[in-house]
Amino acid sequence: MQQRLISQDKNKYYAAAIALLGVSNYFKAKLFEFFDYDIQSFWECKKAQLQEFSLDNPDVSIPKSFLSKKEKINPDFEYESAIKKGYNILTFEDENYPKLLKQIPDYPLAMYYKGSFEGINLNRTLAIVGSRKASENAKESLAKIISQMQNTDVTIVSGLAYGIDATAHACAIKNNLKTIGVIGSGLDFEYPSSNKNLYKQIEEGSGVILSEFAPSIAPMAQNFPQRNRIVTGMSYGTLVAEAALKSGAMISANLTLEQARELMCMPGLISNPNCEGIYYLIKNGASIVTCANDIYDCLNWTLEQNDKKIKLEGVEKNVFDTIQIEPLSFDALCSKLNIQSGELMVCLTGMELKGLIKQINAKYYVSN
Repeated sequence: MQQRLISQDKNKYYAAAIALLGVSNYFKAKLFEFFDYDIQSFWECKKAQLQEFSLDNPDVSIPKSFLSKKEKINPDFEYESAIKKGYNILTFEDENYPKLLKQIPDYPLAMYYKGSFEGINLNRTLAIVGSRKASENAKESLAKIISQMQNTDVTIVSGLAYGIDATAHACAIKNNLKTIGVIGSGLDFEYPSSNKNLYKQIEEGSGVILSEFAPSIAPMAQNFPQRNRIVTGMSYGTLVAEAALKSGAMISANLTLEQARELMCMPGLISNPNCEGIYYLIKNGASIVTCANDIYDCLNWTLEQNDKKIKLEGVEKNVFDTIQIEPLSFDALCSKLNIQSGELMVCLTGMELKGLIKQINAKYYVSN
């Protein structure tokens, strides 16, 4: 019981550190290190200790309002109010805190999260970033690459935004991969609203939603570039799926290089303005990715699938073998395989649920 109380007591200081708005993360990290990673000492520091810190770290600016902001924050209130809302806190000391994230100079001391780290392999993290106004070509190409990782222990990390982010998370869930969404607001918000279903799926078993912001902080423009350093910082490499020359994805690409991680790009249509950033990065040394094996090679990963291959028999095998040769409509399959429409409908529905086949243009069936 005593150990649990000590842990909770530490957590309240981490929660208070999260609530320090307008104080640079680099300063927080350096001050935390100055106090030998003791969060209570960090929180209780006085003016004299800050002066000593400044002598040891002349290159680090001390926010003038640091002490006054700290005095206005109640650690017990910050921690208890978040826990009452059902949020968890991930601290620097937690075993689930990504070790890679500790290596960046402006790491967050703590983050709030929803969901579970169960089954997440933090040694197989891949960041995927890209345009919010992604083309259908980019979404389809990304879906194909992620499907080739199906049932492995790769964890997809992205920002739960429109476009490429949403595609990355949704395809991870569809292919039985764990996923981590790092958001640019507090956990009180599900932004954008079109991704509410993704939030729910991740929270209920597909991974974790992380935020370095206090729960009540609304999604604001300045939060998203700050959020990007966590997406790339906890990942072994970043795949840029589509990016204009001036975009958040290019910010993430630069962060990846600054953090000495692997930068990869998925080529797209040269006529697409959202691919200008992609080809700029490729010309400057980024690796080209057209399939999952390119990612494994780039990151030196050797992966094994988590489950056994599905064995097909009877009508399912006949259907699968037939549509591997060419896409066919329902009527064409009935005729070609000489089976009743009711039997075929049951078969096709079952195969779609297993992820073995899919429909294109709501008409033709193809192997998945």
